Amino acid sequence: MRAYEVQTATSDYEGVVQVDRERPEPDANEALVRLRAASLNYRDLAIANADLAYPGASLPVVPLSDGAGEVVAVGDDVDRLAEDDRVATPFAPDWIAGEGTREKMARTTGGNVDGALAEYAVFPAESLAVLPDHLSYEQGATLSCAGLTAWRALVEDGSLTAGETVLALGTGGVSTFALQFATLQGADVFVTSSSDEKLEVARDLGAEWTLNYEETPDWGEAVRERTDGGVDHVIEVGGPGTLERSLEAAAVNGHVHLIGVLSGQDGRIQPGPMLHKALTVEGVMGVGSRAMFDRMNRAMAAAEMEPVVDRVFGFDEVREAYRYLEAGEHQGKIAISIE
Repeated sequence: MRAYEVQTATSDYEGVVQVDRERPEPDANEALVRLRAASLNYRDLAIANADLAYPGASLPVVPLSDGAGEVVAVGDDVDRLAEDDRVATPFAPDWIAGEGTREKMARTTGGNVDGALAEYAVFPAESLAVLPDHLSYEQGATLSCAGLTAWRALVEDGSLTAGETVLALGTGGVSTFALQFATLQGADVFVTSSSDEKLEVARDLGAEWTLNYEETPDWGEAVRERTDGGVDHVIEVGGPGTLERSLEAAAVNGHVHLIGVLSGQDGRIQPGPMLHKALTVEGVMGVGSRAMFDRMNRAMAAAEMEPVVDRVFGFDEVREAYRYLEAGEHQGKIAISIE
């Protein structure tokens, strides 16, 4: 079978190499999946250029946590899945239900265990979520990290309700899913971007109000004024470079869901707004359990919600896909076909 490995960490992704591997066979509690599509996250860039390493990780590793395909074989002790079931791969294969723990989140697909950028892969059968029928494989391959992260932050942890307000920073994978899930819940969503074209798409997806942060550098104050006091939830993907303004944009007793560090790791944060406004600042780590994944999929199926896929690359165009993600021109998710 064909697969990709991150063999060496390089800034130009030349260390991401296509290789031939033997097709794996499932153990008693595993399922063998014929993968049909995968998708990229910024995490995958960080692993490939040595900016991120997981405990116990070593190269080479098959990259990518996010994939989708059909079950082609199951182990003798598996009864919840059968051949031809359409499934999505797990980010944390040992986190099935309940609260996240260090043990449940110790293994991560595409980090310290082989991932989804291959024609075949085995996973614990209990870890695989069944895809909604209305989704294509490319759409289903976007759910494991970005989709589940946004769902967990707003719905599972944030208890988002109709009538609340959400600020989503940017129009990447997590932020676009957050816009869709918040709209699904009946919330009003504000979206920031430096691209007027992307903001127009965000409005088509249901954004109540949009703001070009290059034209309005003090966007935190602008959001607070526009909402007469701030938003209930902020999807914070920038990190230290944007967190100060996110804290400013949040309302009293608001939630700031800290998900990414796209603006870099360096920076100082003043604790004043967190204290004066009694803000809850939550780090979203470990993405989510399979039980959360199942609940998310049921909500998507009921609403026939479709993820936003910006572009699909071929299996022989993986390095180009990495570079396209790094350029940051996409909106929503970038997928790779493994047909």
